[in-house]
Amino acid sequence: MSENKEVKKVSLADAIRKKLEQKKQQAASGNANTFQAGSGKTLKSQNNIKPTNQRRRTGGS
Repeated sequence: MSENKEVKKVSLADAIRKKLEQKKQQAASGNANTFQAGSGKTLKSQNNIKPTNQRRRTGGS
């Protein structure tokens, strides 16, 4: 029975190369434009942290 269902083991490096090749082919055909600039939303800075009052608490310098 094992003759009918042989599973070829693929090394991790080979799997990564195969996946990278697929991505390159998609990029060449123009299907991977979902995360390109100008796709609708403009990116906003996520640096909205309130200033800390550590200087006031510790006496500052």
